[in-house]
Amino acid sequence: MTALSPPRRHRSFIDLRPIGYVIGLLVACLGLTMLLPLAVDIAEGRGHWPAFAESAILTFAIGGLTALSCQNGNEEGLTLQQTFLLTTGVWATLPMFGALPFMLGETNASFTDAFFEAMSGMTTTGSTVFSGLDTMPRGILLWRGILQWLGGIGIIVVAMVFLPELRVGGMQVFRSEAFETMGKILPRATTIAAQISVVYVALTVACALTYLFLGMDPFDASVHALTTISTGGFSTRDASFGAFAGPMEYAASVYMVLAALPFVRYVQLLNGNRRAIFTDSQVRAFIYTIAAFVGVTFLSLLHIFPNHWEQSLREALFNIISIMSGTGFASVDYMGWGPFVITIFFFVGLVGGCAGSTACSVKIFRYQILFAAIRTQIKRIHLPHGRFSPKFDGRPISQDVMGSVMSFFVFFVVSVGLLAVALALTGLDFTTSISGAATAIANIGPGLGDIIGPAGNFGPLNDTAKWLLAIGMLCGRLELMVVYAILTVQFWRA
Repeated sequence: MTALSPPRRHRSFIDLRPIGYVIGLLVACLGLTMLLPLAVDIAEGRGHWPAFAESAILTFAIGGLTALSCQNGNEEGLTLQQTFLLTTGVWATLPMFGALPFMLGETNASFTDAFFEAMSGMTTTGSTVFSGLDTMPRGILLWRGILQWLGGIGIIVVAMVFLPELRVGGMQVFRSEAFETMGKILPRATTIAAQISVVYVALTVACALTYLFLGMDPFDASVHALTTISTGGFSTRDASFGAFAGPMEYAASVYMVLAALPFVRYVQLLNGNRRAIFTDSQVRAFIYTIAAFVGVTFLSLLHIFPNHWEQSLREALFNIISIMSGTGFASVDYMGWGPFVITIFFFVGLVGGCAGSTACSVKIFRYQILFAAIRTQIKRIHLPHGRFSPKFDGRPISQDVMGSVMSFFVFFVVSVGLLAVALALTGLDFTTSISGAATAIANIGPGLGDIIGPAGNFGPLNDTAKWLLAIGMLCGRLELMVVYAILTVQFWRA
């Protein structure tokens, strides 16, 4: 009698329909937002509006058809694999369509430059390949601001909903704070996004009105409000905030700080918890860190410019906050402030803002967890038989959170190093390579040096370097491991 062979296991493939449905809807919505710069271009009368008309029709049609073809797969919640793919797919797909107005319009950008600009906008990095912003069509300038504004609110939702669920980079420590809304990921994201959107829009309107009151014209005030609250840093001027020196630098500093705080705390504040922001250890650490770096920079500038204390304070405050929050505005070419201050600016960009905000880079909570682990280890060395447990915000830090944070630091340093080497292989000098890699992975904006420093832009770089930097922006914005995970064989076998 022949023995029966065991039944074969059928490997189930990942259903891409829910992913395609969500991405299709978002692409269609992106097409609708192109109607705003289209209207601005019509009002300006420079004949640039057909570029947005063509882009809007193409984007809406492709997005709508994709959503319709995938809608029958949107019946259940997302699996873990689908969530990874969706999170990465959104940030990889939207810049492709966001690049269309740059290619079809007066800028006549190549696909490489257009994609770089759109990726920089959506990830709120703020690095630009364009010059001549002062004379550029207003529709294009507004579109750059809209891209960053949409990317800013998008990353808040990702940070509050998806990353804690994916257990990425220690973000799972914020699971209990992301609202008590049980259920599948997408319904939960909708609930959280609705509450955060109110705060996000209110801050944007308040910022625009403040700029308007201080002397900006309505268009500049609107665009800079979009890029301030998103901590993106795109400006309507080649001189960036150097064109608005004075009281507006103080106002921008305040709003950049507000945008770098956890948005969930604002929602709790609106719901009656008046101590939500002030009791958050992350917020306190962020403010103290800003104060320390501003103080050191201010004293250094006083040594260079002894008779300009107010200007030194203002420029130290504005530029430190801009770099630390990842906004990337510049009010002056700080490359002329000497090697000590330049070194401060390089490292302050690697600190970042708070989790659950529009800010970028490593994030302040990871340094808190790292220092808590170091303090605990020192105590164990002094008292080998004692029982010590690292804590964050008064709560013990679990091993999976600790391991996730340490893994993130390793991935971050390795990613910056590998990207810097890759950029150097394209022919870039050391300063441009290392600062370009750091500013891309950390989503800061300007780099260091004569080419990509605060007085330059990324236009002169070769196409290979631009694509490497665009990939770096994507990886950095999604906390690195979200993107890296889908590149592994184990992910597709799961």
